[in-house]
Formats: sequence, structure tokens, C-alpha cells
Amino acid sequence: MPVDTRSTSAIPARFPDPSFSRVLDPPPSCGSHTREPSPEWRPFRGVRHETSPRRVLRYRGYWVAMTPASETSPALSTDPVPAVDRALVVTAHPDDVDFGAGGTVAHWVSQGTEVTYCVITDGDAGGFDPNVPREQIPAIRRAEQVAAGACLGVDDVRFLGYRDGSLTVTMGLRRDISRVIRQVRPQRMLIQSPERNWLRIQASHPDHLASGEAALCAIYPDARNPFAHTELLSDEGLADWVVPEVWIMAGPQPTHAVDVTDFVEAKLAALRAHASQTAHMDDLEARIRGWLTSTAEHAGLPAGHLAESFQIVHIH
Repeated sequence: MPVDTRSTSAIPARFPDPSFSRVLDPPPSCGSHTREPSPEWRPFRGVRHETSPRRVLRYRGYWVAMTPASETSPALSTDPVPAVDRALVVTAHPDDVDFGAGGTVAHWVSQGTEVTYCVITDGDAGGFDPNVPREQIPAIRRAEQVAAGACLGVDDVRFLGYRDGSLTVTMGLRRDISRVIRQVRPQRMLIQSPERNWLRIQASHPDHLASGEAALCAIYPDARNPFAHTELLSDEGLADWVVPEVWIMAGPQPTHAVDVTDFVEAKLAALRAHASQTAHMDDLEARIRGWLTSTAEHAGLPAGHLAESFQIVHIH
């Protein structure tokens, strides 16, 4: 099965990642996915389905085979990152930060970092109990996020009040996030990925993607530009601010792992504080420990360690 001479850059960037792909020609079968290619192929980085029938995929006119995970997945860096004075976390929903980065937030707090949460929606489309009146959900979920933050040492939790499930990137949302950036003046921000993660579709909820894109737009160029959202300065006295370090969670290309072994109990306590979302999960602890164990293994940490992963971006 020869590899096409076309560059893999011809594959659309959303494939999810052209660097993990090869374009094949001729196609492996006549318009179907039934042919089983060589067993060394895996569909995506980090997925352990050696018997998957879809290692060769049809995507927008291309036959694409994913290269072996062992050849394309560099170990995550675990080098220590210097602590900062202030960090701002921007997420779409209450509980997003606790699922994605609760252990890391607790670690930052233990280092002396003052962490602020900015939660864009009230999570009013969430919950699993049909007997709870829907109009009560926003207040319930706000209270749960405040309680969860306390479990990790975070006492500054701000809500923007947008509707859950219909979040879009607007200039108004970019302005509102820019406002919080200029108020908090963080040296580090933790945001959701604006890129879809094909391995973890649940982590790529449309609200998460919109939250990540709007937060990144607020970081650059909005918050640092004194001529963007000029009412923030003229009406509220909020001068521009440059955020030099951005941590992206749940994205398709993590580069760094944080050992959260010592903070997993705090993470679990924070998740349990979201009772409207997690009380029905009998396997919550096992599920979380499974995710964190897999990440720690990929990062090369010793057996028994737990980790959360991120892509770190430096903006100058």
C-alpha cells in the first residue's frame, strides 16, 4: 500500500492533526472500510484499539491511515513550571475546571498562586433530576461551583450569566472576558481548547469550543489592546493587560503534564460538590483515576502516579 507523494499538509488541519497522518493511494478498498490494514496502525494518538477496523479512514476525498502511536506521540513534558502570583481560569460551565484541571488548580494554590474562576454560563441546561424545577438550576450550579472552588482553595468565583447550550463567540463575550482579565491581571490563564478533540468528543462540547475561542480572542488581541473595548478604560478605568502564558485543557495536542497525585482527593471532593452533575455517577472515582493514570503513564511518571495534561502557549 504505497504512500501518496502528496504532502500530508494537503490533509485539512481539522483532520485532527496532519502530522499524525499519511495519505494513501491507491485506496485500500472500493469505497468501504472493510479491509483490515496492517496491525501496527492505530486510529488516533493514545487510543488503544489495535483491532479497530477503521485504521484507514475516508476523509473528504482522502484515504488516510494514522501512523503508529508509538512513532508519533512524544512523551509529555513534566518539567516544573515556575509559579505565578495570579491565574485566571475561564470555562463555559460550572464543573468544567474540576473535571479538566482540578488537581492542577489545587497544585497552583499550594504554590501560593491566587486563582480566580470566570464561568461563562450558569449551566442551566445541565442536571439529571427531572423533579428539580429548571428555574432553580442556575442558582444550584453557581452554589456548587463556589463550593467546589473552596475544596481546591479558590474563593474568587465570577459568573458571566450567559445561557448554557447556546454559547457563541461574540464581541460582547470577548469584551466581558477582557474585562475580567483586566480586573484580575493574571500572569497565567487556563482556558478550554477552541479545537475539537476527536478522541474526547465530550470534552469538545460546542460551548467549550466557543469558550476557548472567545477566551483566546480576549487574551490576544483584546485585553492587551488599549484601543479595543475602549469603554473598559473610559467607563471602568480598566487598563490593558498582557497575559504571557496560556494553558489549554482538553485539546488535541497536549504538551505538558502536571503530577496531581497529591491533589486527587481535593479534585474528587470538588467534583462531588457538583451533586447535580455527579451524584448519580457510581464510578466517578474509578473513572477519574483511570483518566489520570493514563495521562501519567503517557508522561512517563512512575507507576501509581496521576496527572493532568495541557498545551502551554507563550504569548509575547
